[in-house]
Amino acid sequence: MTRLVSAARRAAPAAIDLRRAIHRHPERGFAEFATTGRIAAALEAEGIAARVREDGTGLVADVGPDAPRVAWRADLDALPIHEMTNLAFRSNVDGWMHACGHDAHSAIATAIATVLHEQGDVSVRFIFQPAEESFPGGARQLTLEGAIDGISAIAAFHVDPSLEVGKIGLRIGAITSSSDRFQITVEGPGGHTARPHETVDTLYAAGRILTDLPMMVHRSLDSRIPISLVFGQLRGGEADNVIPTRVTMAGTVRMLDDTARDHVPMLIDRLAQEIAQPTGAKVSTTFETGIPPVINDPRVIAAAHLAVVETLGSDAVAEAQPSMGAEDFADYLETIPGALLRLGVRTPGKAELALHSAVFDIDEGAIAHGIAAGAATLYELSRRV
Repeated sequence: MTRLVSAARRAAPAAIDLRRAIHRHPERGFAEFATTGRIAAALEAEGIAARVREDGTGLVADVGPDAPRVAWRADLDALPIHEMTNLAFRSNVDGWMHACGHDAHSAIATAIATVLHEQGDVSVRFIFQPAEESFPGGARQLTLEGAIDGISAIAAFHVDPSLEVGKIGLRIGAITSSSDRFQITVEGPGGHTARPHETVDTLYAAGRILTDLPMMVHRSLDSRIPISLVFGQLRGGEADNVIPTRVTMAGTVRMLDDTARDHVPMLIDRLAQEIAQPTGAKVSTTFETGIPPVINDPRVIAAAHLAVVETLGSDAVAEAQPSMGAEDFADYLETIPGALLRLGVRTPGKAELALHSAVFDIDEGAIAHGIAAGAATLYELSRRV
């Protein structure tokens, strides 16, 4: 482990340079051509063969003397956000930035691959995945393409601005929620706003659903099950004196408990119709199943815990809090066990910068810690599966 820590420190400057290059040139999901090329070039410069996906986005690289049984995932895509930082390496692409740490994830994974290739005594598959921010994400596509075939366990980092640099957040069980989409359509004959009593007030019916549905869904489930139902769209009407014939609203529903998730679509449909029934509006619901929750495996967390203690010390271990955000890393865990680890990136004494914000940034001191803890985790994990 001392060897790994030293190797991680040596690899950190190149990883920081790679992270900054990726940050300058953010790319949307399934269009990460330059990002893929940069990572492939960095790996191949160290003698690591990279297999780029057929469409040119994302790649897979194996290191070690044998067929790998453990894997590490990093994500590549950026977000449609206009960057408002003053960084010297701020985004050069108007309207796009790395506001979720994928630039750091990719750079750290590249450095871990380099370190383990240099050590030469552990076999790991590195999956650099496109389109994590898509719905559903690129993990599902890579699984279908065989990226985790022959793999017994997988791990990954996600930056965590609530944790200080030097901390690694660990949690057994659910660490991120599911994310499913729904759309509710409210219909009526339309009419004049001067005579709502002669028609169906579709906007009023939609407003009732918008206000009442979240609480009614919550009250219809076991109160011990965390659930978040939030609307993000409401569309209807073209004129201020016309009651529209059609109003649509859409949102997401998120849960940490996968067992109750199957019942939610029918529940939303039934409750929406019951809420609107007194208004006379016709209601229909569509539901799109998206991403399951990330459920961290106890064995993988045990390996990570030991690795973090041996590389960074016992004080580095922190209890990660579950998030109602979704992560398509969960799609890999539908097939094999794994764990999403939190990497502390907040500068001590400074305020937390929220993920997906236009001013998001990380303390790059976290990169060396991530390389060491990630490499050690893969060592420990390879001994247990």
